[in-house]
Amino acid sequence: MSSEKDSTRHSSPVKVALASFIGTSIEYYDFFIFGTAAALVFPQLFFPQTSPVVGTLLAFATLGVGFLARPLGGVLFGHFGDRVGRKKMLVISLVGMGLATLGMGLMPTYAQIGLLAPILLTVLRLFQGLMVGGEWGGAVLMAVEHAPKGRKGFYGSFPQTGAPVGVALATVSFLAISNLPDEQFLSWGWRLPFLASALLVLVGLVIRMSIAESPAFAAAREKQSLVKVPLVEAFKRHPKEIFLIAGTYLSQGVIAYIAMSYLVNYGSTVVGLQRGDTLMGVLVGAVVAAVLTPVFGAVSDTWGRKTVYFLGALMILLTIVPGFMLINSGAVPGFVAGVVVMYGIATAPACGTTGSLFSMVFSREVRYTGASVGYTISQIAGPAFAPMIATSLYAAFGTSDAVVIYLLVIAAISVLSVSLLPGGWGKAEARYNQEIMDRESDGEWSKAKEHETTPLPVPESTKA
Repeated sequence: MSSEKDSTRHSSPVKVALASFIGTSIEYYDFFIFGTAAALVFPQLFFPQTSPVVGTLLAFATLGVGFLARPLGGVLFGHFGDRVGRKKMLVISLVGMGLATLGMGLMPTYAQIGLLAPILLTVLRLFQGLMVGGEWGGAVLMAVEHAPKGRKGFYGSFPQTGAPVGVALATVSFLAISNLPDEQFLSWGWRLPFLASALLVLVGLVIRMSIAESPAFAAAREKQSLVKVPLVEAFKRHPKEIFLIAGTYLSQGVIAYIAMSYLVNYGSTVVGLQRGDTLMGVLVGAVVAAVLTPVFGAVSDTWGRKTVYFLGALMILLTIVPGFMLINSGAVPGFVAGVVVMYGIATAPACGTTGSLFSMVFSREVRYTGASVGYTISQIAGPAFAPMIATSLYAAFGTSDAVVIYLLVIAAISVLSVSLLPGGWGKAEARYNQEIMDRESDGEWSKAKEHETTPLPVPESTKA
């Protein structure tokens, strides 16, 4: 009965976008504070029997383990999101993420329980990965499918903005305790950002419970066009698109985690900066990204999603070398500028269009599953172990040149992948995609039967 009521009521696009943004910010805050802690405290607290380099590698490995569960989370939440509804899955993922993060903040260290400590840390990180694997797809679809006509790109950027905001919140939380004496920082200070998550999750839960189900999902349910096994159907209809999305997102995700985790450690241990200075660089970069992301989301409604994303992928490629030159300058302004250029500015066009672009690739009956699986495959292939790979490369060659080459290869893959995504370029693509979403939202057109192995027919209004 409640599901029927939920399908008949509507929430304003602004309310849904803000709910997606706040919820995603909280979930990414939870996910990202682990990365910062992995750079600053986990080597000493959970891997004290190893050398500093090995301890850092092991800490970054636990960071990467969380990504291994993300495809499973994408499949699991995608299945029920396409079968039961977007909203319910978002509530479950938020609560699950909060419980895992709270558990980390209360967990004993190696000095207290020995080897069991890193094992428990890894288990909780896997659970985090499972939860966040189902978060992204649902948050994006709720925002995009509720968005008014002609504004899919702008509203779809709100959940994406949650990622840099999550980075900023995570960085601020550690920046606030960075001046504590090392003894206090390592004994109890590092726990505070994890424990604070409980309050943030309560706020996000209240907001998410107040919004209505996605109109596109409600329409599909009413038309009884839901598919039995969304994962099988997604790979049947969109096999190429799933892997192209994975390649497209690769550089955006890798740069974010290199900035948030690896550079915090690199800046303090190699460049010679203070812990607070490296955190400040990430904070400024995250704030710049958060401001620019919705701007480029709005621009994509006119310029076209694929076009704007390609611009971002190309900017990432072109800023890696000058970004590292600034970071290696040894000066705080240079470090901050390098992070801002590579992360804050270059990733913003891609980040702003990710939600709407990736949603448009899939028909609504398998959209949650298809988008989530492609996105999480990319997370394993790229961001999962990027900080560990970068640390290993620097340890092996003694220079950041090896890290730069690694990032350039990743960026080139993304440029190629977005170029191969289906659809045109520029304003024609924007009009075409918008008409598809508008008709779908109005219940006039389902892509389920049409989108097999051939492109969708071009609407009359976009033909020359």
